[in-house]
Amino acid sequence: MVAVTTTLVRSVFAAVLGMFYFGYNTGVVNAPAASIQQFTNLSYHSHYGTYLNKAQQDTIFTIITSAFIVGGMVGAMGGGFVADKIGRKRGLIVSQMTGLIGAIIMAISKPLSSWEVLLVGRLVVGLTAGLNTVLVPMYVSEIAPVDLRGGLGVFNQLAVTSGIFVGQILGLSEVLGNEQGWPWLLAIAVIPCVVQLAILMVSPRSPRYLAISLEQVDEARKELMKLRNNDDDMVDRELEEMKAEKEAEQEPEMSILELLRSKNLRVALIICVVMHLSQQFSGMVAIFYYAVNFFESAGISVDNAKYANLGVGAIMVAMTVVTIPLMDRLGRRILHLVGLVGMCIMAILIVIAQNLMPEEGSEESGGSGGFLIAVTLGFVLFFAVGPGSIPWMIAGEMFTQGPRPAASSVVVFVNWAANLAVGLLFPLVLIPELDRFTFLPFAILLAVFSVFVFIFLPETKGKTVGETTLLLQEKGWGARRN
Repeated sequence: MVAVTTTLVRSVFAAVLGMFYFGYNTGVVNAPAASIQQFTNLSYHSHYGTYLNKAQQDTIFTIITSAFIVGGMVGAMGGGFVADKIGRKRGLIVSQMTGLIGAIIMAISKPLSSWEVLLVGRLVVGLTAGLNTVLVPMYVSEIAPVDLRGGLGVFNQLAVTSGIFVGQILGLSEVLGNEQGWPWLLAIAVIPCVVQLAILMVSPRSPRYLAISLEQVDEARKELMKLRNNDDDMVDRELEEMKAEKEAEQEPEMSILELLRSKNLRVALIICVVMHLSQQFSGMVAIFYYAVNFFESAGISVDNAKYANLGVGAIMVAMTVVTIPLMDRLGRRILHLVGLVGMCIMAILIVIAQNLMPEEGSEESGGSGGFLIAVTLGFVLFFAVGPGSIPWMIAGEMFTQGPRPAASSVVVFVNWAANLAVGLLFPLVLIPELDRFTFLPFAILLAVFSVFVFIFLPETKGKTVGETTLLLQEKGWGARRN
């Protein structure tokens, strides 16, 4: 049985605070949207002498919101380079220093009466979140023992969902989601940065990065001894596994373009990309961003919609906790498949529930409103079973040390791009064009992803990275059957 040491727990906790930062900032500006729009209008008037109309206010708010995702895409593409050049731990330290600056910039936008400052702050915060989504899963996977890699990998998503949930609670109008409180709501993003920086300073560097990338085996041994509670046998076994991986590794450290050209790694890369697409194109992004509006448009009162949205966050956190022990027992493949199939069924039921709702203007939704909330929360539950957490860890389990940073950058960039696509298409295309069938495209996509995972995704539970990579390179698309 692998011992869970204090150093390992502390290091994982420090790292995943970066994912908490990502989750918290994902939708934190949505709750005080009206107050921020009023601020942008007053700010614009103070600078240019005229007020904005409603369409212009909406446009500026959309730009401020989207700046986070644009920054995230840039950070994701640069994350692999940062991991290669300065290492995982040092990369996280630089990222959190950047995040600290971003949070401060957002917080001072109101005292400076400048919506442009808020825009810059969101861009910098997004850049930090993008770096975090590459560096954090990589660092966690490289310090975790093989037998605990799946369970510890779930903490990436637990931190994301916890950040979203905390943002939902603090974003309530009764708390900080109001005209006076929204600058403080944004300033709270400083806290995870400060805590993470303090703990990272005394956390070990990635032993795999030291031993394989830098060939500093003695330094790697020192860091492993801290992580494995001075267990010489365990440390020797892991160093031997790293040595074997380095000797067998056919792919050296590579750039993103070199990765995209590599035939040997194409199957692994496509599988990882599809895994990330299955997370973002599942429809969960639409629920994250537009849950309150979604419930309200279905005939549920404003107050009920607001608290139903909190239910979404609470279920995400609770179910993610439940999956921690399951990840290394049942495996990644079965949990991801169960999650996708369950979400597909729930998406179909959401479409049915939307069509059972009374016509717009009716005061009572009857039992159909409750049914809609129930199946939506069921959708969230299945998302947490596997699709929420597994894509974040999968690249670390399918790529060896050389191509891992580039692969992580590519798949996480795809994740951010898909996030942006759904965030724009859902309100601008799906809602107006499909009306009560908005979740039908998601149901179809979930069915396709379920078939793909069933046919092609190999189980990585209990396997070293070298074993999984060798299997994929030898068997290609038939790796799942071995």
